[in-house]
Amino acid sequence: MAYVTVINEHQYVQQVVSGHHHLTADATASSGGSDSGFAPRELLLASLGSCTAIAVRKQALRMDWSLGKITVGLRWSHDDSGHDYIDRRLSFTKLLTEEQKQHLLDAAAQTQIFKLLVTGIAIRTSVVDLA
Repeated sequence: MAYVTVINEHQYVQQVVSGHHHLTADATASSGGSDSGFAPRELLLASLGSCTAIAVRKQALRMDWSLGKITVGLRWSHDDSGHDYIDRRLSFTKLLTEEQKQHLLDAAAQTQIFKLLVTGIAIRTSVVDLA
């Protein structure tokens, strides 16, 4: 189970904490933030990209394939109808066969973050009184 705490004490700057890991998130300058950290959409893309790279590397290790460096490029865009989509591109420094590429694409489609984004997830929100 994952647990993250987000703390906001000033404008849009957020301190994101998970265990002993810390990072800063902020709104972009064009959205009124100071651009002092990852924007929320960038964090979502980073989650998808990280999960993808891990899954692809695990699949390659199971198959004893050498991939070299894995790069996952992600872009959040919208089509002419205004519908949002994420363009995800995988690249490797080692040459792969078409069969290997298909196996790795299949592995990328089985990641938890990919499935969550494609199918959606229920979000339960409440306010907890601290005083």
